[in-house]
Amino acid sequence: MTRPLSRAEVPPAFGGSAPAPVSAPVRVPGGGGRPAAAGTSAAGSPAASTASGAAATGLQAVLLDMDGTLVDTEGFWWETEVEVFAELGYALADEHREVVVGGPMSRSATYLIQATGADISLGDLTVLLNSRFIERVERGVSLMPGARRLLTELAAHDVPAALVSASHRRVIDRMLVSLGPEHFALTLAGDEVERTKPHPDPYLLAASRLGAHPGRCVVVEDTATGVASAEAAGCHVVAVPSVTRIEPAHRRTVVPSLEEVDLPFLHSLIASAY
Repeated sequence: MTRPLSRAEVPPAFGGSAPAPVSAPVRVPGGGGRPAAAGTSAAGSPAASTASGAAATGLQAVLLDMDGTLVDTEGFWWETEVEVFAELGYALADEHREVVVGGPMSRSATYLIQATGADISLGDLTVLLNSRFIERVERGVSLMPGARRLLTELAAHDVPAALVSASHRRVIDRMLVSLGPEHFALTLAGDEVERTKPHPDPYLLAASRLGAHPGRCVVVEDTATGVASAEAAGCHVVAVPSVTRIEPAHRRTVVPSLEEVDLPFLHSLIASAY
């Protein structure tokens, strides 16, 4: 679930600090759920060898968020939360949406429990929200404009792509039915890292598993939480805002849609940074 904090709300622990050790498994499509070995790519080649389409001194990988970036599901999450809390006897005000959008399930669910005083445990609420969300997705989900074309272009030019989401594994696996697992060298879920977004850990781990330097990776995100995670990891960011406004900054380019993003554009971002 991609959920933004304002930059003032981002926990100070992530800002420039070293990430906690990460040893959680990375799901590689077609790999039977086994983690990729440390220091290897999803295909099992040495980490030092990036795909042929990514020059060692240029763009080495593209790391993509999921909800609100590739699939049009940010509204689904909020509708699910409103529905579940209505059943618990609480009406969620719109003001809560900007707090919970973009972050990990644990943080969002904890906030909503505290804000409403609902009599439900964090564990039970997490299971309930994930289950209801998947039920909603089963009725159909749309890709964001330009998403399919971008993924196809990256694959056609052998540029490694990773799906890096704060959503749980069971949600990602369902979304891959729509996105196509063949488009990703690896996928990483929020419940597979010790610290998820806005900490840098997910993007650092994804870059490492692809044998890429974070500074040679472009991250595509839609929320301030995801942007904070990618920037803390040292990646260049393309922000495609979904719910809240994101301002341009150093090594951060803001575009209105993925239709503005293609491979020459991504290459130019890395070239201009060096």
